Amino acid sequence: MVSVPTIQFRPVELPPSGTLVVFAGDGMALGEAARRADAASDGFISAAAEAQGFKAKRFGTLLVPLPRGLSVRSLLIVGLGDAAKLTEAEWAKLGGTVAGALPSGPDTDVTVFAEAPDGPLTAEQAADIALGIVLRSYTFNLYKQKSADEPEPAPRAITLAVPSPAAAEARWQAMDAVAAGTMVARDLVNEPANVLGPVEFAERAASLAELGVEITVMEPAELEALEMRMLLGVAQGSERPARVVLMQWKGGGTQKPVALVGKGVVFDTGGISIKPAGGMEDMKGDMGGAAAVVGAMTAIAKRKAKANVIGIIGLVENMPDGKAQRPGDIVKSKSGQTVEIINTDAEGRLVLGDLLTYTIERFEPAVTIDLCTLTGAIIVALGHYHAGMYATDDTVAAQLSAAGMATGDQVWRMPLGKDYDGLIDSKVADMKNTGGRSAGSITAAQFLKRFVGESNWAHIDLAGTAMGGPTNEISRTFGSGWGVRLLDRFIADNYEG
Repeated sequence: MVSVPTIQFRPVELPPSGTLVVFAGDGMALGEAARRADAASDGFISAAAEAQGFKAKRFGTLLVPLPRGLSVRSLLIVGLGDAAKLTEAEWAKLGGTVAGALPSGPDTDVTVFAEAPDGPLTAEQAADIALGIVLRSYTFNLYKQKSADEPEPAPRAITLAVPSPAAAEARWQAMDAVAAGTMVARDLVNEPANVLGPVEFAERAASLAELGVEITVMEPAELEALEMRMLLGVAQGSERPARVVLMQWKGGGTQKPVALVGKGVVFDTGGISIKPAGGMEDMKGDMGGAAAVVGAMTAIAKRKAKANVIGIIGLVENMPDGKAQRPGDIVKSKSGQTVEIINTDAEGRLVLGDLLTYTIERFEPAVTIDLCTLTGAIIVALGHYHAGMYATDDTVAAQLSAAGMATGDQVWRMPLGKDYDGLIDSKVADMKNTGGRSAGSITAAQFLKRFVGESNWAHIDLAGTAMGGPTNEISRTFGSGWGVRLLDRFIADNYEG
């Protein structure tokens, strides 16, 4: 779905052709290599910026064609603002800014002087810029016809000029895996539901076997034997059969695994409690949690993480049909608890409840994290810039928050508490599947909590961040790939080695 640029790292020198990218701090302060380029052009770079009133504020850009005295065809100046204040996530956004401002045309060679006014960037900062460049380059045009005379764009060759290429290259190997995982997640969310049903999604997840991930695909008969009746109840209104995919990466000795559990409702009409027509097409993305899990497993396997990680996704379609479950039905979960169905559109928690029970009983993970596009209520609470995070352990909550701050996949901790349990108590079953409008995201989390016992568990509601949010410097399509970088960093920082 994307013409991925090639990334390489080389010593600092003026390129003979293509596009040169230089960074400038507040007031057009240049680094050493950029100053040499400015001197070679008899001050043309500084003069062009002055003529345009360019002050090099953060993420500002100025494109200068055919810069005098240089052999390159164009020069791109990108503002850092106060470079000392840029976070790790903002270095990636800086790379996205570079990719978005590069000139179109036949020249595909780009050289980036990876330096700030006070000196060269670190290997980590250079690799983060490269990550942003790659992520910004992603497009999803698979279903658009091209005219016969429209050539396929050639991938760009991006060279980051750094003092220590080997160190930057080593860091980039891990970031390249994360970029690949993010784009896998984006592809899954962006695909239309007529192309990507439960069976097709399972087949794509199963391709991780090529990276050394152990794959088990469970079909309805096996799911029935495993007593996953809530999950199957959601699927029973669709002609397309359910699937559960178990992915195991064994890279870290004997320690207990981290478990990642993803909701994969490949299309959600709401079932009998049908959604309004407006915007229903976006429900092709109601599997953003499962997409994040598959993307994270891709990144973990590609970089050969020294950790044991389990990914499990439940893949169903929620449709209205004569066989679909109805409001008022009572279903028995794998845990043995019974659930009164109040609203068939509150289906994701039913899928996750059975998956959580199965995962915790079978694997006894060190921590279990579920991810799901679960509620519109979390968008009301947090908008599109943070996902809602619920956790039974303060340490895990802090670790997830730190991983989110570092990567830009930010989470905001929401409350759990017994006071909310009364909203999902049922008069005819152990619980009901929705507590109404008040505290909708919290009561959904309280519902899931009843399936994890005393285990270490976190729940991430990414309905506002996985799909359909505002574009930014590194994400330009419906599917953002949100959660891949968060999970990869969480595991790298806390469960490897």
